[in-house]
Amino acid sequence: MPAYHSTLTDYTQSVGNLALLPIRTTFRGPAPTSPKIELDIIDEALNYFKANVFFRFYEIKSDADRVLIYLTLYISECLKRLQKCSNKNQGQQEMYMLAISKFDIPGEYGFPLNSVYAKPTSTQEADLMRQYLQQMRHETGIRVCEKVFATDDAKPSKWWLCFAKRKFMDKSLSGPGQ
Repeated sequence: MPAYHSTLTDYTQSVGNLALLPIRTTFRGPAPTSPKIELDIIDEALNYFKANVFFRFYEIKSDADRVLIYLTLYISECLKRLQKCSNKNQGQQEMYMLAISKFDIPGEYGFPLNSVYAKPTSTQEADLMRQYLQQMRHETGIRVCEKVFATDDAKPSKWWLCFAKRKFMDKSLSGPGQ
């Protein structure tokens, strides 16, 4: 069974070799916002997460796939943090803290997939990429929290949290031992 790839290939802008895709969000940032779209890249990442997380190799077919890879790795980080949370409010606070924490972008030493992502060509492009990734981190964290705490008893869903230990492509956005 092959890995799922992004179906959102009609983008016009990119930063580095990440597609700048429209998303449904209330967070400010460089991503075009469109409340009319039914399925955005974050929805795709959440829908494909459980299937894609088992793959060690992933063939990149478009710049949107690079965004999908990043979001899949970020969802794994979210699930690791949500394992420690007992309720939705605590989970939302944890997702906010994770979204605003310092993170590496392509081209920086700590970024796990520098061979797959293009380094920004200027400081302006690096700032744009960081803002774009942070905007997606905020929105992804909110949506992951909604999925994990969508149970009737307000406890975290074990069906989602069982994937916290899986490493997509044997990579992690956090450093070793975290």
